[in-house]
Amino acid sequence: MVTGGGVRIGRAVAIALAKRGADVVISYRSSRAEAETTATELRALGSRAEAIRADVSNDADVRRLMQRIQRRYRRVDVLVNNAARFERTPFSALTPRQWDAHISANLTGPFLCALHASRLMQRRGEGKIINIADWAGERPYRNYLPYCVSKAGVLGLTKALAAELAPAIQVIAISPGPMLPPPGMTAALQARVVRSLPLRRWGQPDDIANAVVFAIEGTDFITGATITVDGGRTIG
Repeated sequence: MVTGGGVRIGRAVAIALAKRGADVVISYRSSRAEAETTATELRALGSRAEAIRADVSNDADVRRLMQRIQRRYRRVDVLVNNAARFERTPFSALTPRQWDAHISANLTGPFLCALHASRLMQRRGEGKIINIADWAGERPYRNYLPYCVSKAGVLGLTKALAAELAPAIQVIAISPGPMLPPPGMTAALQARVVRSLPLRRWGQPDDIANAVVFAIEGTDFITGATITVDGGRTIG
């Protein structure tokens, strides 16, 4: 299960898992066309894939999502909490509504998906939950306060879930640095970001997808930890 699996990093993760032989369900909230296109690509790779609309911050939606997965697939082996909101929110004009929107999508959503998916995993006595965090959860930057706080919460959620769900279920966070430039970012700002990175280049969605594959297949002896994939940004 990959939330927000129709676009950008989520899409890369879903494709990587399908190539490894997984049946992949992707959720979407508003990107229906992109999600359906991605699901078609996954099926072409041999995956029993489907795209399901769900607002992951809504408990009833998440319950319906997991019930549908249970009916068709009988189980959830891996949950990748990828869906997120990322919007510029200058502090001088920040509103409670913007705060709530980011916390709901970026922190409540992963909690609800983990809560319900883990109950299916516990029936089989195993599973993995992978939360996509952000380097900004450790080193926040200006004009994105709700986003940075929500991602710091994901790092804390990862540790707390790992303690709650051990030993059967492992919970890992993957913390990306600068990946795809966001829409509207100027060439000058993109160049400034590159100069701040020890590796002097933007990351790509496949860098995160490869880290997800490692977290699933590479080891069963990591839980409560964060794998940082940021081009060295946190030390830059």
